[in-house]
Amino acid sequence: MDPEVKQDPTSPEFVADELSVDLTTDDGTLTPVPVTRSDNEQWREFGEKASLFLAELPDYLSSFFGEYKRPIVVVGLVLGSIIAVKLTLAILDSVNDIPLLAPTFELIGLFYSGWFIYRYLLRASNRKELADDFNTLKEQILGNRASND
Repeated sequence: MDPEVKQDPTSPEFVADELSVDLTTDDGTLTPVPVTRSDNEQWREFGEKASLFLAELPDYLSSFFGEYKRPIVVVGLVLGSIIAVKLTLAILDSVNDIPLLAPTFELIGLFYSGWFIYRYLLRASNRKELADDFNTLKEQILGNRASND
């Protein structure tokens, strides 16, 4: 069973058709192992496949993004929101570590709350003014219901 050799077996580009090598296993049996091409040809074939994949990658990515544009944007917005919240909490935590700054902010909050109660909640006329301002703002944001009917 001589193999059919196309080239010199000592050359680096050696390629044989259906060349088999018999290997002796531990139990003494011979196992034929087919060798069909050289390492260079295998690497060349791998390189061609890789270059073909890289050439088609922009088309594949544009079609993928076109098909899944909305879910990708939603995932990006969710991840961006999570990062923004974590960053805000980190900044607030670092500001809270500055001596006398946290108690100062608490004092400012107490003074503003007292002013708001005095300005809008003590008298009925001021509560009505606050309700009117709130309803005006709500109509600006949600739209006027009377014009939709």
